[in-house]
Amino acid sequence: MTDGVVLAHDYATQRGGAERVALVMAKAFPGSAMYTTLYDPDGTHPEFADVELRPGPLDKVRMLRHNHRLALPLLAPAVDAQRVQGDVLLAGSSGWAHGYRGARRTVVYCYAPARWLYQPDRYLGGASGQVPRGLRTRATATALGLLSPSLRAWDERAAGRADRYLVVSTEIQRAVRQVYGIDAEVLSPPPACLPGGPETAIDGVAPGFLLCVARLLPYKNVDVVIEAAGLLGRRLVVVGGGPDRSRLEALAAAKAPGLVTLAGRIDDAQVRWAYRNASVLVAASFEDFGLTPLEAGAFGAPTAALRAGGFLDSVVEGVNGTFFDRPVAADVAGAVESVLGRPWDADVLRSHVDRFGEDRFVERLRDIVAAELGAGSGTTGVLT
Repeated sequence: MTDGVVLAHDYATQRGGAERVALVMAKAFPGSAMYTTLYDPDGTHPEFADVELRPGPLDKVRMLRHNHRLALPLLAPAVDAQRVQGDVLLAGSSGWAHGYRGARRTVVYCYAPARWLYQPDRYLGGASGQVPRGLRTRATATALGLLSPSLRAWDERAAGRADRYLVVSTEIQRAVRQVYGIDAEVLSPPPACLPGGPETAIDGVAPGFLLCVARLLPYKNVDVVIEAAGLLGRRLVVVGGGPDRSRLEALAAAKAPGLVTLAGRIDDAQVRWAYRNASVLVAASFEDFGLTPLEAGAFGAPTAALRAGGFLDSVVEGVNGTFFDRPVAADVAGAVESVLGRPWDADVLRSHVDRFGEDRFVERLRDIVAAELGAGSGTTGVLT
């Protein structure tokens, strides 16, 4: 392992931006063990098979591996029960991994304060903010409601133990200051799905489509993008899976019949092809960091993005995309038409992406971890 360094990630059960960043961390500190609560090899990126993952006791329950939301009320005691072994822990966290104890020093890379604790309606709720009708989801929401005071106390104690706090964006910097009273350094994550790998076409889809890359959760506003596609009469490909799929399928049939392909969780070769052959990326969700516009830009595709959250860090008006102000279908459709109505310089798009490159991210992480390795030990903290 990289001497003295261990890693942590909330749960390796899905394919998303946080999971890609966890893999970059593993690459930055080769051989380091990564602690996590749950691991579903079939649900997450296959590259996790090359990481020394150390799942916790909940991983023995197959149902929880396949639906981590059911485990939310159980994750705090599970993290408490699993102690790490290392001099410096680098924990990528959106709510739980920052709670691991046992390392001499802890560096937290925060994607967001736990949304299920501080924004439960947005995380578990439907489009109107109400909890969906699914029995399991309602049970989880009820349990979280009852346990929220104790979970928030646990969460705040965990955040307070960290020696160094990093955040993905200025949006999360503000949230961390508000929730924890911590002034954190912004270190934007690098785009991970980039040109250079294999590309495989998505069956039945011709180039020139609108593209939406998002988990199928209510706060991602995929429903709004579907309605906008219907208003425009344009083909839309949605990449990502999640519990909102059945509702979105019904909406697509009603609002954009024959225009929407819900591609689900596809492999990286198909994601690359989707970015390569999209005319516009449509990003309507409330994101902690706007990663997908950078990935789209690397393939030469501009973005129509919601003027909010993490997109404010990754999208520059007129450089790699344009904004719309509200997540409503008419506004999204107008922004898409604006993007389609002007030329975009692929070299300018790619140059913007280069500012967020992996080398910059890894170098800063290594510098921070090296400093923590040396803190209080009288050493220089050299990584090997």
